[in-house]
Amino acid sequence: MNQHEKMEQQDQRITENLKLIKNRIVVFSGKGGVGKSTVAVNLAYSLIKQQKKIGILDADITGPNIPLMVGLDGQPQPMGDNRILPLIKNDLRVMSIAPMIPDNQPVIWRGPLRSGVITQFLSDVVWDELDILLSDMPPGTGDEVLTAAQKMLPQMAIVVTTPQEVSLMDCRRAVNMAKKLNIKKIGVIENMSGFVCPHCNEEIDFFGIGGGKKMAEEMKVDYLGHIPMEKENRVCGDAGTPVVLKYPESKTSIDFSEIAKNVLKILTD
Repeated sequence: MNQHEKMEQQDQRITENLKLIKNRIVVFSGKGGVGKSTVAVNLAYSLIKQQKKIGILDADITGPNIPLMVGLDGQPQPMGDNRILPLIKNDLRVMSIAPMIPDNQPVIWRGPLRSGVITQFLSDVVWDELDILLSDMPPGTGDEVLTAAQKMLPQMAIVVTTPQEVSLMDCRRAVNMAKKLNIKKIGVIENMSGFVCPHCNEEIDFFGIGGGKKMAEEMKVDYLGHIPMEKENRVCGDAGTPVVLKYPESKTSIDFSEIAKNVLKILTD
């Protein structure tokens, strides 16, 4: 079988897999450091709480953090015909390159190789029937985002930003990229929107509040909601216990629940 035939076969497998997945969402950001993976993980579990069957594809090949953040151990299990079973933690199906590389070793690959891994995950992983497959993309607007958009055919893009102008500037680029890729539904989440004091529980305007909402309105895309900074958020992410599971009554968890409802509403409109 030549290379062209292999690519055609791979595309056919992707098409077959996508038929079992009702909705595909890419989660990305214009820049790093805005908490995109934290948002993707907690949104996934918030959607599971809404009785949805969810998978998450860790498409950040050079910085795969999803297994750590959900507390996953072990390796994906191979099946026959070069198929792979995703790992499952608390009903969330997860696929990442992280378990397949040695600890602390960099993935020094050029764009085509990284994109090839994403394509393989979409074609070879047995996701089964899902309500939503979330793809946690690397920051920026590079090859992996293009590959995911072209192969996944996402119905929705979620762009994560923080309230500062330096983040909003890159977020606008990400929104415009989603528009150019003809992703019909685009939503913005403002992360690190205010700081909840662990002592008095008061919310402090630390990085600012409202920049993401204003930007979404200006660019005529959906504003999904905002997430504050809480100490538990960071602690839970490091410990592999997502905050929406460990502290369901926290402000962060309540806000994620509202965002999940907004996502489902937009998908069904």
